Amino acid sequence: MTRGVVFFDVDGTLVPRTSSGQHLADRLGHAEVLRAAEAAYDDGTMTNQEASVIDARGWAGWTPAEVGGFLESMPLVDGIAETVSWCRSRDVQPVLATLAWDVVGEYLCERFGFGQTSGPRLEVLDGRFSGAVAEHFDEVGKRDYARAVAAGFGVGLRDCAAVGDSRSDLPLFAEAGLAVAFNASPAAEAAAHVSAGGDDLRVVLPLLEAWFR
Repeated sequence: MTRGVVFFDVDGTLVPRTSSGQHLADRLGHAEVLRAAEAAYDDGTMTNQEASVIDARGWAGWTPAEVGGFLESMPLVDGIAETVSWCRSRDVQPVLATLAWDVVGEYLCERFGFGQTSGPRLEVLDGRFSGAVAEHFDEVGKRDYARAVAAGFGVGLRDCAAVGDSRSDLPLFAEAGLAVAFNASPAAEAAAHVSAGGDDLRVVLPLLEAWFR
């Protein structure tokens, strides 16, 4: 029986001090363009859809296999595998709730054992990324995705926890039973119930343990 779900953000949470998109853009050749777009999203002057369109253009011509190789060097906090194992040992589902591209979430699910992931999708034509967005996904979509995932396990969002760091987590933080700000922005910290920081995700485990108990 599932006791609840823990929704983990990716960029700024599992991927520290940068984003998966920026890591990939550094290798795909459009780092400065994406850096400006992400900054505009963070300060509220650009929507996630607008930033996604800009980022997607830089993927044109690359193959999923090539991008998959770049993901191997993506920086990650310590303790992810152990945190996922902790969740499963307590009948809590570990799930990614993220605005990172689908290929990033799928990679993390395969590597660490998260149950599923959200995120926007890139268009692939004839085995290569076309440079277009196949499906957009934003912060409200993240919350709605979490609602649907929780319902699928027979629980509500008040029975679930969310771990995140930024603007994209705010709608989910507003409905989760426990909102944990991890290495978070001031806005995310203000919206969260508790805060933690550091280079190891396991720092959130005592907070989750106390709440699920």
